[in-house]
Amino acid sequence: MTKQMKSSTGIEQIPEGYKLEYGYVIPKEWKIVRFDKCFHRLTQKNAENNQNVLTISAQQGLISQLDYYNTLYASEDKTGYFLLQKGDFAYNKSYSTDYAYGAIKQLEKYEKGIVSPLYICFSANQDTNTDFYRQYFEAGRFNREIYKIAQEGARNHGLLNVSTPEFFSAALVYPPVAEQKKIAEILAQCDKVIELKQQRLEAEVERKKWLMNQLLHHPEKYRVPGFYGNWENATIGSITSSFSGGTPTSSNSCYYSHQGIPFIRSGEIGESKTELYLSDQGFANSAAKMVKKGDLLYALYGANSGECFISKIDGAINQAILCIRSETIDIRFLYYVLASMKEWIVATYLQGGQGNLSGAIIKKLKISYPQKDEQQAIVKIIYSQDIVIDKLREELKKLEERKKALMQLLLAGIVRVSI
Repeated sequence: MTKQMKSSTGIEQIPEGYKLEYGYVIPKEWKIVRFDKCFHRLTQKNAENNQNVLTISAQQGLISQLDYYNTLYASEDKTGYFLLQKGDFAYNKSYSTDYAYGAIKQLEKYEKGIVSPLYICFSANQDTNTDFYRQYFEAGRFNREIYKIAQEGARNHGLLNVSTPEFFSAALVYPPVAEQKKIAEILAQCDKVIELKQQRLEAEVERKKWLMNQLLHHPEKYRVPGFYGNWENATIGSITSSFSGGTPTSSNSCYYSHQGIPFIRSGEIGESKTELYLSDQGFANSAAKMVKKGDLLYALYGANSGECFISKIDGAINQAILCIRSETIDIRFLYYVLASMKEWIVATYLQGGQGNLSGAIIKKLKISYPQKDEQQAIVKIIYSQDIVIDKLREELKKLEERKKALMQLLLAGIVRVSI
């Protein structure tokens, strides 16, 4: 059972049963303590020559660089790195879109690992509930303390100006230990539900990959029932027409507008709206070309090189996008073929992520395809799997949003738990 806090119109009006302490409105039974009451700094260097270099990922926490990047971004001599044991925490002062005040993560995936000496590392003191504070940090409840420490504009090479002494003297909200435990248990149950949904989503994504591989590339082994006959072989360029776009001749503000022609860039090929719009003058003074809803758009370069989508809107494209049309082949079938080939295309033509694709490369790719009625039957099967995946993604998103809302209520003491 929970008891919900009465609403207040401002910080001056403290609800019954609550108090104002160090700028925090918290239940009277809770306290504000220094960070070093709950945690102590770790400074053990990598004397054992551990090679498991860790980085912080928004979704995966402290994860091996080899697992995350498939390569190492660390100096050859790693003896100066800090050694972490499973359960320890690290604060990365680098800021990003997801973590405007840096990120604190707990080592959960490995028994040991090492991090850059730029990280602030710490471990829990006795009687500190690490499960509670892992949720506390993840919810961003410590961000206001980082904000107070880091001077405005004092940033160095992407790092916040956070000193270690100030970090360990910062304030932490400290509920009674029994309440910490209960809150952590509730949020852990949310995490378990989210994890199971994520696992189901990953399984369905793998099933889609299997379906595409069998249906699109191995008709001799796996054929849609009722269809026979040989498939045709051709280069994409011989059965399609294609073109790329461009950008205005200058960044003149009159070439852009808040409305007008949607200007699709490579990162937006799967979106239903764009961030930029071209004015009629901007379109006339550019090599941009118009595409239609239903065209196949292929990202030639940019962060999503090799990705393709069926356009959801009419708009203009820039030079990083190849628009593909065809009278010979169902464009949705070609979309699935190219999507299934993405990893191979990137590995073959981008040499470890470097370089660009081109329209010429895509047009020279050889594919196999059946008659249109069989193409459409294949599309229907794969699209039905897409519907399953999209539904699971939406369910996962809602679960994550609900957990975020619950974190703010429980970790701030707005909603109390019975002990």
